[in-house]
Amino acid sequence: MIIDVTDLSFGYDERLILKHIDFRIQEPSVIAVVGPNGVGKSTLFKLILGLLRSRDGSIRVFDRSITNLSRRELAKDLAYIPQSHFPTYNYSVLSTVLMGMVGQVGLFSSPSALQKEAAYGALESLGIAHLALRGYAQISGGERQLALIARALVQEAKVLIMDEPTANLDFGNQLMVMERVQMLSKEGYTVLVSLHNPQHAYLYADKSLVLHGGEVLTFGKTREVLDQRTLEKIYRIDINLLDVDNDGERIRVPMPKKRRRIRYEKTEDMGITSGDCSIAERL
Repeated sequence: MIIDVTDLSFGYDERLILKHIDFRIQEPSVIAVVGPNGVGKSTLFKLILGLLRSRDGSIRVFDRSITNLSRRELAKDLAYIPQSHFPTYNYSVLSTVLMGMVGQVGLFSSPSALQKEAAYGALESLGIAHLALRGYAQISGGERQLALIARALVQEAKVLIMDEPTANLDFGNQLMVMERVQMLSKEGYTVLVSLHNPQHAYLYADKSLVLHGGEVLTFGKTREVLDQRTLEKIYRIDINLLDVDNDGERIRVPMPKKRRRIRYEKTEDMGITSGDCSIAERL
């Protein structure tokens, strides 16, 4: 078992953010975590990474409870890849990747030739070895995201946790990053990735974990669980699901209806009155 989450709950004070979360990942794959903003995707990742402590339930990684593992031991199994960001210091891409080896190199040591070779290898596997000596601040957002993935790869963990890797990227960079993510699963990595765009889940995720109201609404093969009813429920919008031909492959595409109905629901935080609002659109 790669990841086993059982009856997991977490909250602040009396307010529960996640309730009775259950799912299991048994083989290398891309798992999309899907749901609206504020549903607890990032909180779930922090719990798995050991950055937060759950109220109830358990998390096991490779059949070991994370409560029994030190940060260094967890780092051997789990690597976190944040959103691409514009850095304060313009380190080279190679130096950025080598930072992933801090647990192996030591605080006051310099990377060995073998470690630098491994860093180049990670960059090469992602198609950006030619950027090794460029400044991290001088490359595109998509290339920075790939550099962060390379930094995770040299950590030698087999589970990669990615929090919205396509945020703030243009269309081309989004596809470039997600194609590399899919490639990693075929090389034996397990990738747990939060996504806002269900289209990316259809294209690249083997399975999808759908969160709604702090609970698991459904978990399974992406094409089976991300159906019309589920998408309408979690995003509160009327849609059509279209199957289109893409060079001989059937691709599922979610589309808003021409006359769509946005559903407003009362929440604890926003106090929005329940109701419907119809919006006529020309597509």
